[in-house]
Amino acid sequence: MIIKLENVNHVYSPNTPFEKKALDDVSLCINDGDFVGLIGHTGSGKSTLVQHLNGLLKPTSGKIIVDGRDITSKDTDLKEIRQKVGLVFQYPEHQLFEETIYKDIAFGPKNLGLKEEEVEERVKKAMGLVGLDYERFKDRSPFELSGGQKRRVAIAGVLAMKPKVLILDEPTAGLDPRGRDEILGRLELLHKEGITIILVSHSMEDIAKLVNRIVVMHKGKVAMEGETREIFKQAEKLVQLGLGIPQITSFMREYRKRGNQVKDIVLTVEEAKDEIINFLRRRGNA
Repeated sequence: MIIKLENVNHVYSPNTPFEKKALDDVSLCINDGDFVGLIGHTGSGKSTLVQHLNGLLKPTSGKIIVDGRDITSKDTDLKEIRQKVGLVFQYPEHQLFEETIYKDIAFGPKNLGLKEEEVEERVKKAMGLVGLDYERFKDRSPFELSGGQKRRVAIAGVLAMKPKVLILDEPTAGLDPRGRDEILGRLELLHKEGITIILVSHSMEDIAKLVNRIVVMHKGKVAMEGETREIFKQAEKLVQLGLGIPQITSFMREYRKRGNQVKDIVLTVEEAKDEIINFLRRRGNA
């Protein structure tokens, strides 16, 4: 287990007319190697929750354990925690500011006081992880890049800190289809590299394709939690929470209702294609 939350509450503007409870008795475990999808409609507490995981926000009450350390303790070094848990905000390219891609990605490692050789090695590794050729891109301005490439530079800046956990808040927001596919493909590869990933997304298609577990937030509480396929089986409950299921899952449920003997809990177009082909073959042989 890499992250554990115990009865976490967070209240914004306490004891004022603007008081709002954003997290309500949240208990949650993130296991080492997980790829977790965090979903919920706007205002459900998703962004507040992820900002607690590296100490950007402190709980009003409750406990948060990261890699065995209680980050709510006064003597915890939050700088160390933020190296372990990297957080990529929505539109992270807005935080790019250096004149070259190398300098932007090297900014965090340099602040750790590392030697130049180690900084360079981290930049090379991070650029490789996000699919940017080191020699081709290192001296270019980040502002000359496409939207998807800028976002990959921003993610590389977090990866250069060598986090154990990578949290991404809507990483494909505003990207064209090509940029979106680039980012999603890289996340898949990063997970295979052994990084624990928490993905905040409104796209049920992205969640279905990538994650192995889903946490559903609603009004500051964990409303549902479980394996991806099990969560999407509960379509009616998700709809009640203002969410939905992937379009292909919805199509297969309707296809089955019309008397076609196919599995209806299908998460991707590829799965649906295989299931329909197998069904048609079975029917043809009957």
